[in-house]
Amino acid sequence: MPALRKRSVLLSGHATSIALEPEFWAVLEEMARARSTSLAGLIGRIDAQRGERALASACRVAALKYAQEPTAPGAGPGR
Repeated sequence: MPALRKRSVLLSGHATSIALEPEFWAVLEEMARARSTSLAGLIGRIDAQRGERALASACRVAALKYAQEPTAPGAGPGR
């Protein structure tokens, strides 16, 4: 299992760290590019919509949903 990669982001003026597997960071970076926003901006949106879910879990779920979208780059039967 790959090691978690920790990154720091500024959310609502407060620094926080998120530890995710590199594969999830890659999908989140792809999401940010596709939506013409920064990674911090994307994580800020995920944070605002996560409810009671932990931020790292919310990021994983968002990445998974994005990867499953038929219009996501690289999506398809072989993915």
